[in-house]
Amino acid sequence: MKRKEYILNGIKLIFLSIVFVLYIFPFFIVLINSFKERKDILINPMMIPSKLNLSNYIEAYTKMDYFHAFVNSLIITVFSVILITVLSSMTAYIFVRKKWKFNQFMFFFMVASMIIPFQGIMIPLVKIYGSIGMMNNKWALIYMYLGFGASLAVFMYHGFIKSIPVELEEAATIDGCSQLQTFFKIVFPLLKPTTITIAILDILWIWNDFLLPYLVLMTPEQRTLPLSVFYFYGTYTIEFGPAMAALMIATIPVIIIYLAMQKQIINGVLQGSIK
Repeated sequence: MKRKEYILNGIKLIFLSIVFVLYIFPFFIVLINSFKERKDILINPMMIPSKLNLSNYIEAYTKMDYFHAFVNSLIITVFSVILITVLSSMTAYIFVRKKWKFNQFMFFFMVASMIIPFQGIMIPLVKIYGSIGMMNNKWALIYMYLGFGASLAVFMYHGFIKSIPVELEEAATIDGCSQLQTFFKIVFPLLKPTTITIAILDILWIWNDFLLPYLVLMTPEQRTLPLSVFYFYGTYTIEFGPAMAALMIATIPVIIIYLAMQKQIINGVLQGSIK
């Protein structure tokens, strides 16, 4: 029996190793090519560079105005995630605790809206918001992310809040808490696993999103990191070396955040799945 388990564990290890290699391989190719000159990339993109050439990184940092683009991405991501988590949790709380028919209708309406693809509404979206002067504005983009991200967040919070005993809120009310204080002091802290899960999904989505910022943000001063990376892809030519370097430095912040918070991320996902 032990021999059989040993063989099965070995097969699992080999399978996971193969999956890991396949997953990390594109990242590895981008990394090694970010240190090469254009001619070396075209000759053999699989070859490991003989020396580390940092000129691509310097050129990418300068041309994409990295710091400015990073700040734009950071502002958009942070404010979008905060608004989505706070407002969606409050909305789901009202939907669960107030048994109004209007609330039931709105909840199912929000859930149903998740099946509508963004590509089906992006042209009317640009036309309507362009006509009222809300294009080329990062705050308008944050407002749009709130609209697109709220449905999934409300759906996830709704299921979690139903598992919270009402007696906890009644005890807080007896102690003199208002409904708003009860939510933020009692309910919202209990939503931490779901909040972490939603925050992870939304950070990855918003930070890496290209299409919506491309439609909304027009001027170079408003560019996010994905839009700045696209700067190196021209109509007839591609600056391969700087483009690879730009991809790497645009990915670094997400990697740092994950490495710094991987324990909290894993615990949040596991607790959210259990609930």
